[in-house]
Amino acid sequence: MVLAGALVACTAVGGVRRDKDDPATRIPRLTVDEAKAAIADGTVQGGMIPKLETCLEAVEGGVEAAVIIDGRVPHAILLEVLTREGIGTEIIL
Repeated sequence: MVLAGALVACTAVGGVRRDKDDPATRIPRLTVDEAKAAIADGTVQGGMIPKLETCLEAVEGGVEAAVIIDGRVPHAILLEVLTREGIGTEIIL
């Protein structure tokens, strides 16, 4: 069976943030363990929880990486994939 190399979740939020109201606190990369801890300690709240849980399920199921990006940003996928800093939050093992 061939699995996808990546899952891209296009949302109305530019990834996981340490402070949900401050875009400057975006977390560019989380491991599965860090993402689970962020949910458990309340860093991730509200509607971001199901988004992150979906990414966790994909990565734990064999997808190489999942990323949450703001789909309202022009060329969001290209900016995430083709720039060093990206624009969202990548979830990896």
